[in-house]
Amino acid sequence: MIDEVLSAYNFSNNVSVTPHGTGLINRTWLVRKGHDLFILQQLNHQVFTRPEYVADNIEMIGEYLSQRFPDIVFPRPVRSLSGKTLIEIDQNYYRLYPFVANSVTIDVVHSPEQAFEAARQFGAFTRMLSDFPAGRLHETLPDFHDLSARYAAFRDALEGGLKERIVKAGQLIEYLEAQHPLVTRYEDILSNPSFKRRVTHHDTKISNVLFDKRGHGICVIDLDTVMPGYFISDVGDMFRTYLCPVSEEEQDLSRIHIRPEFFEAIVRGYMEEMAGILTPVERASFVYAGEYMVYMQALRFLTDYLNGDVYYGSRYEGHNYYRAANQATLLQRFTEHAATLHRFTQSIA
Repeated sequence: MIDEVLSAYNFSNNVSVTPHGTGLINRTWLVRKGHDLFILQQLNHQVFTRPEYVADNIEMIGEYLSQRFPDIVFPRPVRSLSGKTLIEIDQNYYRLYPFVANSVTIDVVHSPEQAFEAARQFGAFTRMLSDFPAGRLHETLPDFHDLSARYAAFRDALEGGLKERIVKAGQLIEYLEAQHPLVTRYEDILSNPSFKRRVTHHDTKISNVLFDKRGHGICVIDLDTVMPGYFISDVGDMFRTYLCPVSEEEQDLSRIHIRPEFFEAIVRGYMEEMAGILTPVERASFVYAGEYMVYMQALRFLTDYLNGDVYYGSRYEGHNYYRAANQATLLQRFTEHAATLHRFTQSIA
């Protein structure tokens, strides 16, 4: 199969292919052709049900950035012999990228400096596209970060989910229901013209940033989730995944805590690029961004648990219950720091 894919790019001789990366959605390989390196990906069309939307978005963004910012690093898909950036073979979809020389990725944030560099890169991405008409982009994952829709799905699971699981999760359900004011605030944002719909990455984990060997950010990657959205999605996802020293898989809830220095690094890095772009109302919403994203992920994990683990799957009994409890605990810890964190954001806004 891979040979057929590579032949679509006229890669037939002197080629080696090895699995690459730790991504969970798409399959990825490192392709070596002579002295040149490439990244080959199989796009998961079970998740991205309209693969052409993903390809269109990346092409539109790449064309815009190449005209406005020709000197930046922005990996664009290689065109096949037929001129396509996304090819279909046996009902699977593939694209090929040039490998960015001397770049590395990291899977876990170990220092505030790394958090700063990542936040600066995601901020730069949105800043450079601040004049791009975001409405032209396709919704590659409809309702992906729609908190109202996620809460409605949670309520549906309470009505139609597995009864024994609803009973087991009673205390957790009660806590998440009590956080409903976060949904109300999100709905206020949707009607507030001071909150701008922008070109938003929507998946700001640290592994979606390329670094050089000195630890400086080069660019952001993995643009499949780029859609119109709000800055709270990108900043909130960084808070959710960078602030705590343990991951969402941690079952020992006593290990979950907030590292304020990482919060400060994210805000400083993002604001270095976006300070002149964000409105005053947006600049006052950094703390809410963290609450919004952590709460939404807790809802998603618990909803899946109540529905029988149909979306995320489960590696052991109660897997999504423990993930939800982890995120609910993270939300509690974040809320405990909210006043201090808000004062910090005001000090640099």
